[in-house]
Amino acid sequence: MAARLLNQRSEYFVYHFLAGCAGQKNDKQNITIVGSTALQPMVEMAAEEYQRDHSDVSITVQGGGSGTGLSQVQAGAVTIGNSDVFARELPGIKPKELVDHTVAVLGLAPVVNKDSGVKQVTMAQLRGIFTGKYTNWKQLGGKDQKIMVINRAQGSGTRVAFENNVMQGQKMLKAQEQESNGTVQRMVASTPGAISYLSFSYINKDMTALKVDGVKPTAENVKDNSWKIWAYEHMYTKGKPDKMTKRFLDYMYSDVVQKNLVTALGYIPINEMKVQKDANNQVTPIITDEVKQDGSN
Repeated sequence: MAARLLNQRSEYFVYHFLAGCAGQKNDKQNITIVGSTALQPMVEMAAEEYQRDHSDVSITVQGGGSGTGLSQVQAGAVTIGNSDVFARELPGIKPKELVDHTVAVLGLAPVVNKDSGVKQVTMAQLRGIFTGKYTNWKQLGGKDQKIMVINRAQGSGTRVAFENNVMQGQKMLKAQEQESNGTVQRMVASTPGAISYLSFSYINKDMTALKVDGVKPTAENVKDNSWKIWAYEHMYTKGKPDKMTKRFLDYMYSDVVQKNLVTALGYIPINEMKVQKDANNQVTPIITDEVKQDGSN
């Protein structure tokens, strides 16, 4: 009798111990990240790698555009809002409530359907395409084919970055608008006469990335501002991040991400830039300690 009770009691404690362990295993902290579709591929891959070594956290990454990311993190609905632009550049966003974590640089390039017959334009011509001044590729040395402009939707950080670097305050013509880099990628490749703009990470062999003013859209040319169409990739938190979120953001700055993932996916590491850009789109050289020691101001 006593032995039977002892066995039952032992089974009771084993059962609840195992149940407790199971509960602890599933008790993960959730980090939800929403926003820029240009930054999405890198953050998705970084999150996947991070979770392999950190079983106590669950990270969900979604797109939706920079405007969505910023508004959602400001509202406290998500942990991190990804953006291709500074928070102050989008209406309705209160930058003082947010903390900016700039994790990479994004190169952007105009891309056209391969059958357009055009491989390069001047910056003035590019601006003219998006204002409607040019309507046929023949006007730019290409085929006798109508130019089909594909724009990004309002609230897209990629669109704001393109406007800042190309349009010089001129208004874009009304054209069809698409929500994501992925959709634009597919449409440019399949639509005769199409032109749009994409982050370097979405450009592939099914389209032509245009030279601008004779300069190729490459990471090396972005670093010294020879290629002028670029922006920072921001991961915003509402106030200072909690401990778990900070650990993940620190991982985004680690060599594992910056020296491997960032470059492999077509972004540019922050510490390789030779220039910097502020929220007013003003570009200045980065003065290093090494340069200062040589006697520079």
